[in-house]
Amino acid sequence: MARSLFRGRRPSAWSALVPVVAVAAGLLFATSGRTALGTDLRAGEVADLSQLIEQRDDALAVQREQLADLESQVQRLTEQAGSRDGAVAAAQDEGRHGELSAGLVPLAGRGLVITLDDAPSRPDGSLPTGARPDDLVIHQSDVQAVVNALWAAAADGVAIMDQRLIATSAVRCVGNTLLLQGRTYSPPFVIMAIVDADAARSQLAASPQVAVFEQAVEAFGLTFEVIEQPEVRVPAYDGPLAMEYARAQ
Repeated sequence: MARSLFRGRRPSAWSALVPVVAVAAGLLFATSGRTALGTDLRAGEVADLSQLIEQRDDALAVQREQLADLESQVQRLTEQAGSRDGAVAAAQDEGRHGELSAGLVPLAGRGLVITLDDAPSRPDGSLPTGARPDDLVIHQSDVQAVVNALWAAAADGVAIMDQRLIATSAVRCVGNTLLLQGRTYSPPFVIMAIVDADAARSQLAASPQVAVFEQAVEAFGLTFEVIEQPEVRVPAYDGPLAMEYARAQ
């Protein structure tokens, strides 16, 4: 009875398309296998992307070397011009007076080294009770809160990793990486400051944003380490000084 009912039933559009779909799928698999020649196509794409990133990093390194060489040539020619022209020499002297406040010279002195890091992952991949994945990583707001407290404590110089911060520096996080002045850094993030330690600790304690971060540190195991050092070295700022996007109104 069941067989006679099946025979009398009109085939649906989908049942009619099944053979076509099967043939197309077979052709697709055959083409993919022939193209891959027995290899993993996706692995090849990942390898190509990794190689492209390495090539881009190498190109940027070469460009940075070229920029340093050009800046050295400009400095040498400027000094030569100053030795021949009193007006140029006067302008150079005036500019040198502002180098310290502009962050254009390296500094060394007593200060703090502050380390911020993500919470350690558990062996089984589970999360702490009540935590979301977003709670376990360092955020832009955490780094910015610490930097703001250091400036409020009248720091003479502040650097994140190997980058000196100046008035126009912007701290940006992309995912769990830090984007700073054209370079990317992965945690742990190390902040160095030439600053009075007591004043800095007072400003860190008074910051509401730092207080929120410290709650996450205590609850989820993130790292927030503040160490006083007899000598902290911060490099000179070596990036562009002209604003690229700001416009006077």
